[in-house]
Amino acid sequence: MKLERLYQRAVEAGIANDLREKDEIRKILAEEKEKYDKLGEDEKESFDRDRLFNPFSDTRILFGEGKTEVRKALIGIDMEVGEVLLAHLLNRDREAKIDLIIAHHPEGMALARLYDVMKLQADLLAGYGVSISVAEQLMEKRINEIERRLLPVNHNRTVDAARILGLPLICIHTPADNCVTSFLKKTFEEKKPSRLKDVIKILMTLPEYKRSAKLQAAPKIVNGEDYNKCGKVYVDMTGGTEGSKSVLDRLVSSGVSTIVGMHFSEDLLESAKKSNLNMVVAGHISSDVLGLNLLFDQVEEEERVEFVGVSGFERIRRGPEA
Repeated sequence: MKLERLYQRAVEAGIANDLREKDEIRKILAEEKEKYDKLGEDEKESFDRDRLFNPFSDTRILFGEGKTEVRKALIGIDMEVGEVLLAHLLNRDREAKIDLIIAHHPEGMALARLYDVMKLQADLLAGYGVSISVAEQLMEKRINEIERRLLPVNHNRTVDAARILGLPLICIHTPADNCVTSFLKKTFEEKKPSRLKDVIKILMTLPEYKRSAKLQAAPKIVNGEDYNKCGKVYVDMTGGTEGSKSVLDRLVSSGVSTIVGMHFSEDLLESAKKSNLNMVVAGHISSDVLGLNLLFDQVEEEERVEFVGVSGFERIRRGPEA
């Protein structure tokens, strides 16, 4: 599979699993086109043209040519300089070379604009009954905070290492997170867990969470007890990074009783306790692995890629050809 096609398929899977209305995504892309058309020639040079077809700012080809044929990829959750050097060593010592490095967490320009994808959280909150005006205003403060936090980061460190060693590099973040969010939301809606212990049981039927439990990082209830009723469950696993703690009271008012997420900061957890919200940590790396596996099940419908999993990743295929 060519790199440009793999990238395109990943974006398509991200859009297909996005919980926002497809008209909203089309509107976002149309607005980017309108912005681009109004720019002068000098400004167009620095405009990221991927924004015209890719609504996920944290997913990009960071280095490499789109025509590159990808047969074997080194893939992991955090792919930094050490993993780039590992790919270089594998290419020296093995006949079947690594054609591509795939990172889940963003690097380079995708990390620099991670904050931009957080806007989708407002639409997700609105889908659970929070007023869109309230959701947008509460998220705006958090988005600005993340943007400022990213300003001093050395974004291109890993990308530079890949460039010097001639190793194509891509990161796929929100499309994979959309896949796991959509999948778990549908799973909970179908299986209708009654109590928090049932949420854990459902998660533990999935191989990614079973594997994580063996590594001593099992799903865990961090606020609430086994026997507490779930009520309405909100799956909080997409939108770049953790949202605003100020929105929790609004979720309670809209009828949400339980939040299932990859991870929660202490500040968010304390706010949840004050709001009497049940909180279940499914697991960060395990949820990222599940999202990537679901995404690549869709990407590989056209052509298979050989994956070498590192940095927490294991390829687990689903479906009749698994």
